[in-house]
Amino acid sequence: MSHDSAPDITATLTRVLDYIRWGASRFAAAGLAFGHGSDNPVDEAAHLVLDALGLDHSLPDAYLEATLTPAERETVRATIERRIDTRLPAAYLTGKAWFAGLEFFVDERVIVPRSPIAELVENAFQPWLGHREPLAILDLCTGSGAIAIACALAFPEARVVATDASADALDVARINSDKHDIGPQVEYVEADLFDGLPAERFDLIVTNPPYVSQAEWAGLAPEYRHEPGFAFHGDSDDLSLVTRLLFAAPDYLVEDGLLVLEVGYSAFALEQRHPDLPITWVDLERGGLGVGVLEAEDLAAWVAAQQQERH
Repeated sequence: MSHDSAPDITATLTRVLDYIRWGASRFAAAGLAFGHGSDNPVDEAAHLVLDALGLDHSLPDAYLEATLTPAERETVRATIERRIDTRLPAAYLTGKAWFAGLEFFVDERVIVPRSPIAELVENAFQPWLGHREPLAILDLCTGSGAIAIACALAFPEARVVATDASADALDVARINSDKHDIGPQVEYVEADLFDGLPAERFDLIVTNPPYVSQAEWAGLAPEYRHEPGFAFHGDSDDLSLVTRLLFAAPDYLVEDGLLVLEVGYSAFALEQRHPDLPITWVDLERGGLGVGVLEAEDLAAWVAAQQQERH
């Protein structure tokens, strides 16, 4: 334990605000990595301090001046130290993550939801869907269930199918379905991409599949390596998983269906590998990159051309 985190710090710091400021300074000094819901030490400290006190994140600012009891100070101090000592993302320490304005339960069985696809869900996938009303939606590689559940709430008339290769991840997703009282609107299927999924066609397929190479994953900050590695790389060292997905998707899309695909920083590699892929990259207002949309008709034509070339 470093000298400035000795128990006497709780005698010096008295208010909620003091601990947010102190936590942020400690996090910055420790060189922590952020990117699991917050992108800076102040927001990270606020998340942990408020959660440790059982306070809502939308708390009016006046309460930040409140004086903490000695027991509360010790709880908050210990939480801040634990974040530094374990390098666990804040979401795993609190069991809470936010996606598309909704709160989700998370633990180390799933990657912390942070996909920029949230912005598309909140905009009901406009302008990409246009007049089309999706009544059957597929979320491939659902993880915590965040995308599937957000889609179910955005399109109450739609039936949503969510798949994952990890039974553990699906257990967490079901917890989140219960949390949001989704009922039978979302159906969970254990499947490796489309393998294991009954033959059916969807109006909208949304997917944030593994797209990081194992070498890249090994070089990430400790916070990311607490997450299930398979969710990053899918035991693949290139974009073969994404290619597999693209080739199979036309069989699961209706004629005028839409595929929304996230590949993050691998977008450049995907374009190099498939320069003529008919993908439109979405300009994201809230930042993030590598989210693309593909029309079923265009994708089917591209896959047919690729298969012809191979023969």
